[in-house]
Amino acid sequence: MSVAIDSSDAAVQSGAEATAEPVPAPAVAPDGAVAVPANEETAEPGDTANMWTPPTTTETPDAAATEDTAPAAESAQDSSSDSFWTPPTEVPFAESSEADADAEADDDPAPGDVPEAITRDAHEFGVYARTGGWAFALKVARSVRPGGQASGESSKVSARRFAELAGCSADRVMRFYKAWDSAADDGLVPQFEALTPGADVELPDADVWLSYYVSRNSATSVRGQAITAAAESEGIRPTKALEVAENPTALRAAILADPGTAEAARKALMDRLDEDPVLRTGMARDIVRTDDLKKAVAEETKTGGQLEYVRRIAEEGQVKTPAGQKIEASPALREEAERHLSLIDELDEDEEAGEWAREAYDTVRTLVAETVEKDPELRVQERRAKFYSSLQKATKAFEELTFDDVDAEEIDDIVEDDMLQRLEELQSAIAMCITALQSAQKKD
Repeated sequence: MSVAIDSSDAAVQSGAEATAEPVPAPAVAPDGAVAVPANEETAEPGDTANMWTPPTTTETPDAAATEDTAPAAESAQDSSSDSFWTPPTEVPFAESSEADADAEADDDPAPGDVPEAITRDAHEFGVYARTGGWAFALKVARSVRPGGQASGESSKVSARRFAELAGCSADRVMRFYKAWDSAADDGLVPQFEALTPGADVELPDADVWLSYYVSRNSATSVRGQAITAAAESEGIRPTKALEVAENPTALRAAILADPGTAEAARKALMDRLDEDPVLRTGMARDIVRTDDLKKAVAEETKTGGQLEYVRRIAEEGQVKTPAGQKIEASPALREEAERHLSLIDELDEDEEAGEWAREAYDTVRTLVAETVEKDPELRVQERRAKFYSSLQKATKAFEELTFDDVDAEEIDDIVEDDMLQRLEELQSAIAMCITALQSAQKKD
């Protein structure tokens, strides 16, 4: 800011011997305040001749502020000098107040006052946030010797030595090493030979890291490769599947605690049964040894048979009678079967179909029986088939009623009082059947 003063008040009149009156010294502007002219009455707007302009100085504001202000009288008596008092460079009062307010509001130190350790941590954090594991893979790639390279050929160290310095296992170091090697083969990062200890290169994005890094040694085994392939086919990260495979206790806990996990495990086991005979045999053995499972299997088998019976009527248009005959299903019977199947197909996976299957089966069986009874010829065929079925069963049973494998001395120990009575009743029933058949033949 320029301050105007009257030069006549500061200079000695020409040719006068009288002592010049001292001009009052300009008021020194306080810190942060704007300097005001020493004599405001003599300062006229537009009077450039009498405008005081601060000279250019290379001194810093702090140095200018610490220097003693020269007496105004000496400045006034030096008529041969065009230099005037230069106010120290200060921040305007308003700006200084705002800066102080900001400083009070923010207690963080200035950038130059942050400890080096914090600055280094922040920098490394930023690098990792942008690049993920690549930041650590670079440290390995530029410090560990490639395989087959002798120690004298490079200043790098072995993976084992690097692991010792890092305080971790050599296997963990090699996982980072192999990730970098795979990425280098794809042209994503430089080869090991192009890196020197401490060298920095541009790193890929963090999202790409998981495509190359394998966190477990099991991934390189045949089992691990199979798990990796299965995980990729399911659209999930292989590391997740490998982690589950390496923690069977954790998997068991999740199955026991969570119905959703148990259901996923059940479906996975069912999908594996076709290609794993050992698993199939083991599951069958567990089922037959568990009473509740045996009952459940029997019930589901019955339900499955009933559904299959109804489905064949709807899809194939054929029906098996109670006696075992196959006949054509009537349009009404087929329509009823389709109606019940549509209701069953709409059920959710977690809904039981057993009751619906029994209702459908009973309905169509009743309709089949009615169809048989309405047709005289069909009714005769049905009864004939039924008798033949019973005869075959009886024949097979009677063939087993022998004592060929029993000694004569043991018969007394085997015989019970009701055995003979029941055989005589069977003999009487058979005789009645024979008589009825013979009578029928004579009529024909």
